[in-house]
Amino acid sequence: MVAALTRIFGVHNLALAEDVVQDAFCRALEVWKVRGVPENPSAWLMATAKNRALDVIRRERTASTFAPELSRLFDSEWTLAPVVAEAFATEIIRDEQLRMMFSCCDPRLKEEVQIALVLNILCGFGAREIAGAFLVGRAAVEKRIARGKESLATSRRLFDLTDDDVAARLPVVQDALYLVFNEGYHSVSTNAVVRADLCREAIRLTELLLGDPRTATPATGALAALMYLHAARLPGRLDGDGDLSALVDQDRSTWDAAFIARGLALLERSARGDEVSPFHLQAAIAAAHVQAASVQGTNWDTIVELYDQLVALEPSPVVALNRAIAIAQRDGDERGLDALRAIDGSDRLADYPFYHAAFAELELRLGRRDEARTRFEAAMSLARNAAERRFFEKRLRSCDCA
Repeated sequence: MVAALTRIFGVHNLALAEDVVQDAFCRALEVWKVRGVPENPSAWLMATAKNRALDVIRRERTASTFAPELSRLFDSEWTLAPVVAEAFATEIIRDEQLRMMFSCCDPRLKEEVQIALVLNILCGFGAREIAGAFLVGRAAVEKRIARGKESLATSRRLFDLTDDDVAARLPVVQDALYLVFNEGYHSVSTNAVVRADLCREAIRLTELLLGDPRTATPATGALAALMYLHAARLPGRLDGDGDLSALVDQDRSTWDAAFIARGLALLERSARGDEVSPFHLQAAIAAAHVQAASVQGTNWDTIVELYDQLVALEPSPVVALNRAIAIAQRDGDERGLDALRAIDGSDRLADYPFYHAAFAELELRLGRRDEARTRFEAAMSLARNAAERRFFEKRLRSCDCA
């Protein structure tokens, strides 16, 4: 809806587009409460936003400048409604979403601001969700969003997707979609630890990139492969009580075979070029997991080797944390603890609950229940939602049973 309205109003009127979308949802709350939810809620919201856009243009076209390439068509009431209707056509919206993703990635802005804009404008992320993804404070994210929108407001038209500009902006778009998927796979902003709807949205937007020759690069294919391979495991991420389930406890028979097949096919196709991106390495790690019959039967040598390459290519504390866990599986718990202690930039993980939980699990396996209990308590105090808290509470109780 925001993409369609921005096509009509222009990027410089982004705030107006967001206001119209908000009005549509407020109207839905009022009407649906009385009449019930319509059979097709999405179509109802689109129609409401379209009608509201017509009202705005009729009221403000003498005072406001809308999208330059469309505003000349607004002179006549005969052309106004068809132009607005066309902007809301399904195939047009798909194209405008793609254009909007790249519009947010203005090179005048820092990369973290560009990603924050994609997450906020196109994916509906709030400051708290974005802060969780970046491991930064909410206030900092709010400033990024405000700064980015101010910059976009100076633009007079949507971004033209020239080949050179697409190549320059594509990595930021890919990173943003990766973060959308991560928020769905392990939500930090709601009590639902898994948000399959966000995972599906990230996959859908990535498929848009795959469908355009200008953006269907090997890295895009690897990103899509990574998403499909992780999404295949979603049915096993929750136990019978709806709580988070560790990988070792998951029922692998529930994993989605069709998604696994699609992910493996995309990974193979993405490997035909010369490029090796972080997405290739992460997708290869995911492939090693889904192709194993059990945790014990997993090829941990391959996974550690892939993590070594990933750390060299794109070092980050979270990648190093996952590498340490893999080392523990391959070389033993003490070696895993050594790898955890050796993480460069571990101070950035101080507020990350699964950092402390990783220490706790390894200490527990080694029979050091007091150390494990302390670490699980730290993880529980840092839990970002109720689902995480329940998971750590269960693991804390296991310290008394070991």
